[in-house]
Amino acid sequence: MTFYERKLKKLHEVLYKNQVQIDAVIAIRKYIDCNYEIDLNLNLLSQIQFISKYHLLRLFKKYYGLTPRQYLIDKRIEKSKDHLVNKMTVTETCYAVGFASLGSFSVLFKTKTGKTPVQFQKEQLSRSNLVSDS
Repeated sequence: MTFYERKLKKLHEVLYKNQVQIDAVIAIRKYIDCNYEIDLNLNLLSQIQFISKYHLLRLFKKYYGLTPRQYLIDKRIEKSKDHLVNKMTVTETCYAVGFASLGSFSVLFKTKTGKTPVQFQKEQLSRSNLVSDS
């Protein structure tokens, strides 16, 4: 092994020493992205990658800046906006994206967007009407 190959190998080990952790966190995020509408909890997510739920919590927060729960809520709110724009009712949207309660959905939606789901939907519909009238 040449001097440069040894240096490259050492550099690779330093840069990618946490690759297994990174891969696990990416897999969990992808799982949430594909299954946001079902009841996801930390126990289930940790079992998917066979790691401790507390370790998963720390890793996810380290790499994404959010807990898996916060990421899931953000994903659900993002998807609910799509449903509301496509004229789905607020109640249908709530259950379609995986919330169990209309009240908690409305409160979280307003917290994240600054508008209630109904206000958001009306605003989007009026915007689409303005665009279609032009």
